[in-house]
Amino acid sequence: MLDKEGFNLWADGYDAAVGLSDEENTYPFAGYKEVLGTIFREIMSKKNARVLDIGFGTGTLTTKLYENGCEIYGQDFSQRMIELAKDKMKNAHLYQGDFSEGLVKELADCKFDFIVGTYSFHHLTEEQKLTFIKSLLERLNEGGKIFIGDVAFETRAELEKCKEEAGDEWDEDENYSVIEELRKTFPGVRFTKKSYCAGVIEIKDGRN
Repeated sequence: MLDKEGFNLWADGYDAAVGLSDEENTYPFAGYKEVLGTIFREIMSKKNARVLDIGFGTGTLTTKLYENGCEIYGQDFSQRMIELAKDKMKNAHLYQGDFSEGLVKELADCKFDFIVGTYSFHHLTEEQKLTFIKSLLERLNEGGKIFIGDVAFETRAELEKCKEEAGDEWDEDENYSVIEELRKTFPGVRFTKKSYCAGVIEIKDGRN
């Protein structure tokens, strides 16, 4: 798994690498455009939405939201990624911080209509992921939603099949969500599959 310095070095070539994997329909980014497109359409259903992006990278999704009137907040641990994203979104509120330790203090008391994480939550352990999602639910406005777009599988068997097919390309350091296991903690979770190895996880504010 890449650390902060690794992501800084990879930042300039990140979009090209992701795009190639998506076009060739290969693990891990098969379905990438569909994942981002689905989340974009969901968020655009609310005018001028306030959005927090966790691990926003170069700002591929958030830039489109920003250009369409959303108020953008974000946290990423790579300073280089932040610099690239800031060039595209001059008035966005972007902060550096390791989200495995939670939200930075500038975001800790804010409320959002949507919280998104695309291809970022797999850097958390399962325990960290559950704790973090619980804390994010507290940061949603009434009726708000969390969208996690990532490598994810409905069942553990599907994950194991993908792992076998990926062979040496499989990243043992990344923790991909299994929906049947995630539902034990978040019973209302929805999963929309977008490729054989990816999809969109939706978790709603419990007040609606």
